[in-house]
Amino acid sequence: MDLGPHAAFIWGSYGAFVLIVGLLIGWTLFDARRQANALADAERRGLKRRSADARPDVRGNHGA
Repeated sequence: MDLGPHAAFIWGSYGAFVLIVGLLIGWTLFDARRQANALADAERRGLKRRSADARPDVRGNHGA
């Protein structure tokens, strides 16, 4: 495969793309684990989500 005089730029662009997407995936997985740990810690301390208290009435109006 001959990419001509721009081969270094093309391969560099592909490399940067792979690196950035890999970092974004890694960051997302790390942050998801961190958020899950923070939620588990809050639940261990007895904190509850406000949405857990919202129960819809018989008509399904969600208290509105």
